[in-house]
Amino acid sequence: MREVEQRGLYYEEFESGVRYLHRPGRTVTESDNVLFTTLTMNTQALHLDAAWSQTQPFGQRLVNSMFTLSTMVGSSVAQLTQGTIVGNLGFTEVSFPHPLFHGDTLYTETEVVEKRLSASRPGQGIVTLRHTGKNQDGVVVGVATRSVLVWCTP
Repeated sequence: MREVEQRGLYYEEFESGVRYLHRPGRTVTESDNVLFTTLTMNTQALHLDAAWSQTQPFGQRLVNSMFTLSTMVGSSVAQLTQGTIVGNLGFTEVSFPHPLFHGDTLYTETEVVEKRLSASRPGQGIVTLRHTGKNQDGVVVGVATRSVLVWCTP
């Protein structure tokens, strides 16, 4: 019997200019936000204090932007890097043009910006990805450009 194991893409399978839509989306709850915020020791009242946040410009608590970023990257793993990544090399651009709120659903898409073979690590390549997170209304809530080191086809 033939077996197929879920995996991400090898270096050769990434194509510049291709956009991957990561589904399903992730509806963010109050519990998600409070747990993530307290686990990471972020005491920002904008994430934890509902009464105070009502007096601020958005009128409600905001989802921790690091949760937004982590979820955007995490939602891409099964489709792009599961078992094929050597390591995350870093982020060059991260922005949050609009807040994410409790009850919003985060949908992420990833564009392959560029790729090149590693000059110092034979059998590996560097792929630059641009992750974009949008809420259920299509409003962009996060953008992040990151570089990953991935295996070439064995």
